[in-house]
Amino acid sequence: MKLVAGLVVSVALFGGAHVLYGGEGQGTAVETASSSTYRLTVNGDEAACAVQRGAPVSDGLSRLDVAPDCRKLMPGIERVRFWREQADGSVAFSENGVDPIVTFGVADGDGYESYAPVAPLLALNSDSGN
Repeated sequence: MKLVAGLVVSVALFGGAHVLYGGEGQGTAVETASSSTYRLTVNGDEAACAVQRGAPVSDGLSRLDVAPDCRKLMPGIERVRFWREQADGSVAFSENGVDPIVTFGVADGDGYESYAPVAPLLALNSDSGN
C-alpha cells in the first residue's frame, strides 16, 4: 500500500512540474554543462583560432573563451569575455557583456560572418571536431 501511495505522489509531482513549466523546462545541469567550440578565421587567410562558447550567464548571454592567438586575426578580440545572441540570430562578442567588439550575422550554411567592424571580415564556424 505504501508503494502505491509513493507511486501516486511521484506521478503527481512529475505531472505538476510538467504542467507548471509547460513541458519546456530544461535542467540547470544540462545548461551549465553545454558549450560549443568554433573556429574563427579571417576571410581569404588560412590563419585560424579557437573560440569556445561557455555556460549561460543570463538570457542570450554566455561566457566566451577566446584563444590568445586570435589577436593575430583581429587585435583586441582576445579581450572578449561574452557571447550575446540577439533575437535576429546575430551574435556579438564583448568584453563587458554590453558593448560589442565584433558582431556576426548568420552566414549561408553553417556559421556566422562579421559585419561590424567592416574589416577584417571574420568567419565563425562550428568546430565539428568537438
